Amino acid sequence: MMFEERRRRRALERVQPGDGRPLAPFRRWQLLLRSLFHVELVDADGRTGAWTVDVHHGRRLLTEDGNGTADLYLDGRRHARSSLPAVFPVPGGVIEVKPSGFGLKRCHLVTSDGTERQLSPDLASAEGRRARYRQAHPRASRMVGVVSVALLIAPLVLLVLQVAEPVSQVPPIAESVGTFSSPVDLAWWVNAGLTVCAIVASTERALRLRHHWLLDSAG
Repeated sequence: MMFEERRRRRALERVQPGDGRPLAPFRRWQLLLRSLFHVELVDADGRTGAWTVDVHHGRRLLTEDGNGTADLYLDGRRHARSSLPAVFPVPGGVIEVKPSGFGLKRCHLVTSDGTERQLSPDLASAEGRRARYRQAHPRASRMVGVVSVALLIAPLVLLVLQVAEPVSQVPPIAESVGTFSSPVDLAWWVNAGLTVCAIVASTERALRLRHHWLLDSAG
């Protein structure tokens, strides 16, 4: 808990004021290059404001750490910006934004009493389209989620089996526990195909802001 609070304070120190620039509309070609999330909050004066988190994933490739930046808009005007992971102060709490290797793994409002809720994805964004599909086809959506997990577990298991054989042949290990012969020896094109499937599965999970430290290790 103490470590988390220290990390949050450091993130708050990275927040810079915005320049009032208007929020650019979401373009269809930005489906996998931009994340846009919204939430409405009431301030201390009782006024309702529309808050928007805007993350351009393509720009992350131009940063040294690969994390990029996030912009926070209030009523369509840039209110603040920060490097990722970001923590933006807002009425009643903070908005936490954390990147993964395939999008975002967190874009949540955390209130002062500790309550958390995910911001609503823009309907035009890939996350918004995935959310609408989940609402319209809940059973099919759950099946897609199960398949995504399977496509991440299978390559992981096969990787462990293939790596275990040469590792077990290291003399100190071979002498203490013996050698291991992998039951699988996949062609390069099969491994390449499994890698592509894992990337697709991780991207699908990122659209739902799902992330596991082991399954989505590339993020």
